[in-house]
Amino acid sequence: MSAQGSPRAGINGREPSARSALFSATASYRIAAIKSHSQQPEAPISAPILITGVAGFIGHAVAAALLSNGREVIGLDNLNAYYDPALKQARLARLREHEKFAFHRLDLTDEPGMQALFGAHEFRQVVHLAAQAGVRYSIEAPGQYLSSNIAGLTVLLECCVRHGARHLLYASSSSVYGDTEQTPFSENDAADRPRNVYAATKRAGELLAYAYARIHGLPSTGMRYFTVYGPWGRPDMAAMAFAKDLLAGRPLKVFGDGRQRRAFTYIGDVVRGTLAVLERGAPARQPPAALYNLGSDQDVELLEFIRMLAGEMGRECKVEFRPEPPGEMRATLPGMLAMRRDFGFAPQVGLKDGLSQFVRWHREYYGWE
Repeated sequence: MSAQGSPRAGINGREPSARSALFSATASYRIAAIKSHSQQPEAPISAPILITGVAGFIGHAVAAALLSNGREVIGLDNLNAYYDPALKQARLARLREHEKFAFHRLDLTDEPGMQALFGAHEFRQVVHLAAQAGVRYSIEAPGQYLSSNIAGLTVLLECCVRHGARHLLYASSSSVYGDTEQTPFSENDAADRPRNVYAATKRAGELLAYAYARIHGLPSTGMRYFTVYGPWGRPDMAAMAFAKDLLAGRPLKVFGDGRQRRAFTYIGDVVRGTLAVLERGAPARQPPAALYNLGSDQDVELLEFIRMLAGEMGRECKVEFRPEPPGEMRATLPGMLAMRRDFGFAPQVGLKDGLSQFVRWHREYYGWE
């Protein structure tokens, strides 16, 4: 928020504007092995789809893509102040330009409100992207993670069961792999040694979804996203945080030695992969629960990421090393065999191109030269 996932050998003329850069690349458990997904869409194209966390980074991007494809989207978000609410409002303003978008300010833990929303719309597809995010903050405020990522998810699962949802697609995280040593990570890895509270709650979410699939037959697909970056990103994540300090001429704070490796994944690829899973439909196996990695198939050292970002921004950078906090992972790299096999999906946007599009958006949004 193990199962057997797929076995290791098998488990998106004119320069685009920053406003359109987000979607330039989107054109076109140890549980049992994920054999296949059903071949038919889960709901008619006219049916509304619910997206939780719609004012968030990934939620906004997925919603915008669906709206551009003509889908009706009902979005909900509690608009908390974990980071600047103005950025969330700006994302919502873009979505409100579509006549098929409606927004509800609602917390997942508000069970009466959630049941009323489901009763009014009878969603067949639900995309659950709301969560309390952030590894370091989970050490400071674990209760918020338990509330949103476990209690809130449980309310959502109950709503899906009661109101007959046909497919729940939900966001998990690469953080669930924790102390797993071998990379690339496979959906078949146990993922039973989380390094922080955030990871523990996301793994608990996967297990809850599996339990509801087994008990109630609720079809669900969990997406283990890997270090997503790009236009409209979260201010607490690497690209946005480093860009802010580069503009201010401040030293960039690097926790640890800077040699930790991440599979930085462009938001357009995340959207494209998510829609591929959503459009194919619910898992066609029993119980109907599946997990997929979704990330770049190339990783890079953090210091190299910083060098590339500074180059794209045309800024000099100085690094200030800090002690590595508890809970951080040394390396994340997804095995993408299952996504390729089941959906024909592969990431398309390399780090250089992705950073170029991110910087183009950042320059326009924050107004710098």
